Amino acid sequence: MAEQGQYPEYWEADVVLRDGRTGHLRPVSPADAEALQAFHMRQSQSSIYLRFFTYKAKLSGRELKRFTNVDYRDRVAFVITLGPEIVGIGRYDRLDDPTEAEVAFNISDEHQGRGIGSILLEHLAAAARENGIRRFSAEVLPENRKMLSVFADAGYEVRRAFDDGVIALDFDIDPTDKSRAVMESREHRAEARSVADLLAPSSIAVIGASREWGSVGYQLMEHIVEGGYTGSVYAVNPEAFELAGMVSYGKISEIPEPVSLAVIAVPYDQVQCVAEECAAAGVKHLLVVSAGFDDGEAGLARQRRLVRYARANGMRVLGPASLGLINTRPEVSLNASMAPALPRRGGLGLFSQSAAIGVLLYAAAQRRRLGLSSTISAGNRADVSGNDVMQYWEDDADTKVVGLYLESVGNPRKFSRIARRLASGKPVIVAKSDVTGLQLPPGHSVRLTQAPQGALDAMLRQSGVIRVATNEQLMDVAQIACSQPLPRGRGLAVLSNSAALGRVLADAAVPLELDAVHLRADLDLDRGQSVALPVLREAVAKALADEAVHSAVVTLLPAPGLDNDSIAETLLDCSLEAGKPVVAVFTGIMDPGQYTEGVLAAREQAPAAPEEDAGAAVPLPVGLPCFSSPGAAVTALAALVRYTEWAGREHGHYAEPGGVDTEAAQAFVDEQMARVANTDLLRLGPAETARLLGFYGISVLPSLPFRTDDEAVKAADELGWPVVLKTMDEHLRHRLDLGGVRLNISSEQSLRSNISEMRTALEPYGSFELEVQSMAPSGQGCVLRAIEDPLLGPVLSFGIAGDAVNLLDDWAHGIPPLTSVDVADLVRTPRTSRRLFGYQGLPKVDVAALEDLIARVALLKDEHPEIALLEINPVLVSVQGVTVLSADIRLGNPQQRTDSARRALRD
Repeated sequence: MAEQGQYPEYWEADVVLRDGRTGHLRPVSPADAEALQAFHMRQSQSSIYLRFFTYKAKLSGRELKRFTNVDYRDRVAFVITLGPEIVGIGRYDRLDDPTEAEVAFNISDEHQGRGIGSILLEHLAAAARENGIRRFSAEVLPENRKMLSVFADAGYEVRRAFDDGVIALDFDIDPTDKSRAVMESREHRAEARSVADLLAPSSIAVIGASREWGSVGYQLMEHIVEGGYTGSVYAVNPEAFELAGMVSYGKISEIPEPVSLAVIAVPYDQVQCVAEECAAAGVKHLLVVSAGFDDGEAGLARQRRLVRYARANGMRVLGPASLGLINTRPEVSLNASMAPALPRRGGLGLFSQSAAIGVLLYAAAQRRRLGLSSTISAGNRADVSGNDVMQYWEDDADTKVVGLYLESVGNPRKFSRIARRLASGKPVIVAKSDVTGLQLPPGHSVRLTQAPQGALDAMLRQSGVIRVATNEQLMDVAQIACSQPLPRGRGLAVLSNSAALGRVLADAAVPLELDAVHLRADLDLDRGQSVALPVLREAVAKALADEAVHSAVVTLLPAPGLDNDSIAETLLDCSLEAGKPVVAVFTGIMDPGQYTEGVLAAREQAPAAPEEDAGAAVPLPVGLPCFSSPGAAVTALAALVRYTEWAGREHGHYAEPGGVDTEAAQAFVDEQMARVANTDLLRLGPAETARLLGFYGISVLPSLPFRTDDEAVKAADELGWPVVLKTMDEHLRHRLDLGGVRLNISSEQSLRSNISEMRTALEPYGSFELEVQSMAPSGQGCVLRAIEDPLLGPVLSFGIAGDAVNLLDDWAHGIPPLTSVDVADLVRTPRTSRRLFGYQGLPKVDVAALEDLIARVALLKDEHPEIALLEINPVLVSVQGVTVLSADIRLGNPQQRTDSARRALRD
């Protein structure tokens, strides 16, 4: 929460406007008086009248002081600027009812229709909620239809009343499903538009173009021109009059038409100056190929300065240290990259970060004959990121499959949200190493994760993406997904001309959860091509005709008179006729002239019907995906089977358990946070913990500590017999085997005896306080743990209590918010979760009650980032219900989450 009267710098944000350009949003300050007066005087008489209900040529000194001097609590105002100019302002003033505030907006005439009012409303609502305001009201003239539509389209339940020629509006500002959907839709359109402008610029200027063969500037200019780019191309080099047969300009300001994309290939110490010249010339976006920003904090500081300046002046930045970008759409034909030639057109979109990885992916795609729709290398990903590019690919009819190689993740919560939506319609393949998120590549400036190992992978699975470890595995999956129909089930046909090879491949399918329902390993292909190909065609067609078969892998040893191209044509025909994927594996081939990896027999089908306004769809390429390794083939196919199962199932709804009092919980947390200092953690006492959990419908089984035997007996009488005796040591309180717990004590005499015996048993470990607790129904012990991670935000972990989590690390992880299906998956993911479902003859426990508890804990953690740690250990799950035996909650000052309820670009 902002301190009264203290400028809240963390409210500042760079934002993407509706047209894909950027602006800077920040709280107003007294220093804005002159700029606000200039803004007012640029407005038309009509706009001034609609804002103030009267015309005033200038704002008075008193008005300027009131509008620019705010306390950031009861009175808040935001401005959006482009360069030094204010282009929009929105404000709220708290009313007599402390939970209500009146809002007003004024948007520049020149910039209306760019979504500025909607962005201001989102940020005002977030600041107001932070300051305890729950409702906005406004008075709007009936003719001010644009402002009325800002309120109506925001997704809130707006109430209207007409009185004395004015429309009075009011609405609650707590986020709703509709308001979140509206915000995400606007964010999606704006960010997709910004990437679309990068990939299809109307004109390009190469700054640093050179006639020195082999230099970066020379190659970029050559690749753009020779790639057949359809727009205008300009060379900028103050030391040359002519480059690549065209006039060279000394500065970008000398170019006779507006420049859409500036490609910057100058020494890194000149990049900032060039960016400032581009801003003055009205350039839309920057592609920074220049490297040199990875020399520690000094380089990162220069990089941040570059990006902040660019965004504040309406420009997005791709890079620095970018390999470039490619768009194979014929009406664009753009190769603004270091790739030597424009690749063949196809349905694979590729995103990478560092230039080296970009080279790796491009070379692998070319080697495997995969057609590309577009590729983007973000370099240091200082601005444009994989999230932005996924927003674009979601709408791009040319892109059928998405592949990303992530070396760092800047905003994984947003990534999860976008990827889940994108993966619902297209396979999304993500390659990342096991240390992604734990350490940073040079030049990257994002947070690191402290979450349990496996949490980031769990987020990817939750989002429906296909997670692979290497670029080769990415291409393995992509070549099937780009060239074949997706498998509709686990049924697998294995065909081979080798019994041993067929058996090995069928066996390899089992641990990948594929069902080898058809195995034929006696294909006779040694009688020449004219006989062998019909035999092969008949065998494969017969296998694919089986309804239990959903895909086929044909693995072959070399046969006399047969070449791979002929085999591929035959297998592709079988696939097209059956509408099922077929994969070929060519093993044992020593001839380097024989092609064994990638797509063979490529041909085009009629284009798929594009979505409305999606543009012309690329004809879907088909071909036969080929491998030299049977293991790689079946592993890639299994990954696509799991994806299609995820895409085809219901994903549930976000859990909204009953009996939750969010506002009371937040008030309680705010009260406790007054006791938190700096980075310290505040551990809540048992009563405070029980109270906070109670706001979310979670009850803790009562327990009472004691010092003497008499106090123990009194506590047991108060709780009710029988009781449990346990130590309060966090390590021993669950250890029945070490004497830390004694169960089902039903009398005073037994309790006194057990106290004595427990103290004697625990004496080797030290002296510990003891407590008694009501006896719970017997059941399976489980552990729930939730943390606030600097990178991922809320992370929820679940496991079976005891050695399963303590020694075997058998945890399942999820990233709230969780849907009902996410919760069900979380319960079933640990290997030891079988104990919940009737293990070894025991009755199945109440899994529904456990899922309800997990949904409540997930909601509690998602809504309160101040909870640094929440652990329920154990919760007993019986055949009828759950019982929370112990809970630990610690509060701390959280960082701003990477994906909040206001649209903003992240550093």
